Amino acid sequence: MEPRKIGITELALRDAHQSLMATRMALEDMVDACADIDAAGFWSVECWGGATFDACIRFLNEDPWERLRTFRELMPNSRLQMLLRGQNLLGYRHYEDTVVEKFVAKSAENGMDVFRVFDALNDPRNLQHPMAAVKKHGGHAQGTICYTVSPLHTTEGYVRLAGQLLDMGADSIALKDMAALLKPQPAYDIVQAIKKTYGEDTQINVHCHATTGVTQVSLMKAIEAGADVVDTAISSMSMGPGHNPTESVIEMLEGTGYVTDVDEERLLRIRDHFAGVAPKYKEFMSAITTVDTEIFKSQIPGGMISNMESQLKAQGAGDRIKEVMEEVPRVRQDAGYPPLVTPSSQIVGTQAVFNVLMGRYKVLTGEFADLMLGFYGECIGERNAEVVEIARAQTKKEPISVRPADTLEPEWNELVAQGNAIEGSNGSEEDVLTNAMFPGVAPGFFKSRPDGPKNVGRTPEQLAAEATAASGASKAIREPIRYRVTVGDRVSTVAVEPA
Repeated sequence: MEPRKIGITELALRDAHQSLMATRMALEDMVDACADIDAAGFWSVECWGGATFDACIRFLNEDPWERLRTFRELMPNSRLQMLLRGQNLLGYRHYEDTVVEKFVAKSAENGMDVFRVFDALNDPRNLQHPMAAVKKHGGHAQGTICYTVSPLHTTEGYVRLAGQLLDMGADSIALKDMAALLKPQPAYDIVQAIKKTYGEDTQINVHCHATTGVTQVSLMKAIEAGADVVDTAISSMSMGPGHNPTESVIEMLEGTGYVTDVDEERLLRIRDHFAGVAPKYKEFMSAITTVDTEIFKSQIPGGMISNMESQLKAQGAGDRIKEVMEEVPRVRQDAGYPPLVTPSSQIVGTQAVFNVLMGRYKVLTGEFADLMLGFYGECIGERNAEVVEIARAQTKKEPISVRPADTLEPEWNELVAQGNAIEGSNGSEEDVLTNAMFPGVAPGFFKSRPDGPKNVGRTPEQLAAEATAASGASKAIREPIRYRVTVGDRVSTVAVEPA
């Protein structure tokens, strides 16, 4: 029997460094690996989207559109892949349909091929228009199921969601396990059921993080059930809250009847390149270096834990993290069991911090109130009616049941006017979109853009010199995103690290 070929999506250029080093890797530290990545034989190369767009303009003084164009030029033989947050695009709110269409069009024009489209709540209504835009502009539309565990999440439910995505025209289905919760048997069951229900020719890509230590086995079981492509990260950029190592997954397949077309000599060169680069970003590296199976109980991704710890420490309450971790599942249940992925993970986690510090639901963040009122979409479970009433009273807004984007007025022309009026804007639609997604950050970036990219990585020698100069003073290393919190007429902010 002919061995079945398994595709590999390499994550080193996006999710690997987002997960391990807070998305701080500069483009200049990636370009020298691109020739080997392009020639290695991957099914796709994930290199854009997620938090990279934000990090480029917030920390690296780098134009994310130029990053995409550079990858397209340096990897002409590869499918370039991005992570798109559905109707949120790459920002943290819903955008009107015309803006979604413009963003997808410009992304495709600048070189993007595969759009992995997900919604934090698995609400298909928030995926329909972005998926249609991808199809319209010639991209590969990968409809995404965010995997999570709750009393309400079942194999049958995930299979039903896959069918809805296929009905939207999905070219493939991604099973996205952002918290390393996908155990081997559910991986097998879900993939097998999708194939059995919708046909063996339904392409399924499986994405797992490595934090709990079980998911390399889950990838194997998914392959045995019929998965076509699995996501991995080169070994020097893997494990911890990151992903399973590319080389290990390929070696795992030996003698199993499954093969890949990946060039292992190229892999060694890619590995060595990033092994040399990674130490520069030591100060940004995740503190999670070992396996953490507590995630199976708490459902809390590792990056979310570190975010909550930093919030508590800022309030002088670092010793209360256990209380917060116990509160997160209760908040999640009250919200209808959303998967914990950007932005729902930040919204639920921050509300849990507020509940512990101020009393349960004494203060709602503006985002959590909107979540309870339906402005992010529908969750699988019912929302706690008492908390919905608190949200209604605090915001003076009524709950909605329609698709959130249907409540938005056309905004493209206004966004064009706003973007073009900013000092340093080049008048392009790309700059308009950059400002639309990050209006608090883009003006500063446009002004400083002529100064060129800023590499925040430091060699061990530079770190030692800085430590000496600072005479032991601590240095803040994770600049947070500021979320609006509305309490009556008072508006304040809460700091949350992107995920």
